[in-house]
Amino acid sequence: MIDVAVIGCGIVGAAAAYELSRYELSVAVLERENDVSMGATKANSAIIHAGYDPEPGTLMARLNIEGAGLAKELCEKLDVPHKQCGALVVAFSGEEIAGLERLLRNGVQNGVPGIRILPKDQALAMEPGLSGEVAAALYAPTAMIVSPWEYALALAETAVRNGADLRLECAVTGIDKIAGGYGLRTVRGPVEARTVINAAGLYADTIHDMAAEPAFTVLPSRGEYCLLDKSEGTRVSHVIFQCPAETGKGVLVAPTVHGNLIAGPSSESLRDRADLSVTAEKLEFVMRTAKKAVPGIDFRANIRNFAGNRAKSGHGDFIIAEAKGAPGFIDLAGIASPGLSAAPAIARMAVGLLGESGLALREKRDFYGTRGRVRFRELTSGEKAALVRRDPAYGRVICRCETVTEGEIRDALLTPVPPRSVDGVKRRCGAGMGRCQGGFCGPRVLEILAGHYHCKPSEIVQDGAGTWILASETKGGAGPAI
Repeated sequence: MIDVAVIGCGIVGAAAAYELSRYELSVAVLERENDVSMGATKANSAIIHAGYDPEPGTLMARLNIEGAGLAKELCEKLDVPHKQCGALVVAFSGEEIAGLERLLRNGVQNGVPGIRILPKDQALAMEPGLSGEVAAALYAPTAMIVSPWEYALALAETAVRNGADLRLECAVTGIDKIAGGYGLRTVRGPVEARTVINAAGLYADTIHDMAAEPAFTVLPSRGEYCLLDKSEGTRVSHVIFQCPAETGKGVLVAPTVHGNLIAGPSSESLRDRADLSVTAEKLEFVMRTAKKAVPGIDFRANIRNFAGNRAKSGHGDFIIAEAKGAPGFIDLAGIASPGLSAAPAIARMAVGLLGESGLALREKRDFYGTRGRVRFRELTSGEKAALVRRDPAYGRVICRCETVTEGEIRDALLTPVPPRSVDGVKRRCGAGMGRCQGGFCGPRVLEILAGHYHCKPSEIVQDGAGTWILASETKGGAGPAI
């Protein structure tokens, strides 16, 4: 029997695994997909929020502030791309300026450093791309942009390096109470655990109901986005929000850590938790609304559209608690925005709850808490030449748009959580993220994956289970077995 089973490996599950791996515990992470960060973590705004939006006194408010500080520290330790660029919330009328004043009060109460309201001239001086119709702006200097899937991967890799057992394609189908803990039925066989952390995102209510009486319902909300080419990447230098509406924080415009520009999301309640389709209607809304704040955006430079489903609940706050009647079973549910920002703080709170339930928490003396990776395109000419002399694989460029080399793809395949799909490579080193969206490098990446796993190219998937690229008489699974 292991000490802790973590169900789900999005950003919250990965953060929980990382935090647990700091202690002398046996930990298994059970993820239904063929990779980590396959849900909302890979399809969101990529923002570490400053913390002015949540209502004071809520878990969201406290954990957003704590988590944002931890996120910056973790990104630096684990070599995750991030940039503290700050955020501006723009207002276009006196009524909206009153909304900024409410956010300012929230921010001050929540402890957001340096938050203040700027008059029109200061806002335009700081961000010349803003509309001349802007009347004022709330400035939050601690807001940060990040690569969310790389953040989750870094946490998961570090957890595995420190002894956590990550089991992919391991959906949980049932939970039984047994002597000393829980018996988890999975598609890959049974798992017995003394305690459980439910970080199943959109399916957190389904997992909860396997172990306890129903207590909450996850309400999926789909947001659609436009991702623009690097030619638009310098259109703004801050995260630009508009005054939030009842449906959420509204449409933002922001640079990305990879040099692109992102606009979105829309907001739409759904019944189907797996529906990630994009629609002309919602994308048109995103473009129209984004141009209200930043009128110069050239959406002809759009290179990709995508959607992400957020796991909201009717509670109006994060659900972080031991399930009633299920000792040692910790729910982390309703983790919508600012979930990415709060994730490491959520993880610390969850582990603290396990300690209160009786789990012994003894810190490891030999915890390995750093990580690094080669990004060839970021090196100087001299550094590139020296690296290629040492290892010619870094001299073979696979992805021309992003200047990703064979050496970097090989490095990704040798990590504790290696990619098993073409998009898995993209998330780790950027091959396929550029203007052609993998049109040039995709076949070569597929070939490298097939060679590494000693399998047929027809066995390699684009991303999740069933996303086959090549036709074959026999197929099965969600990528090569590892």
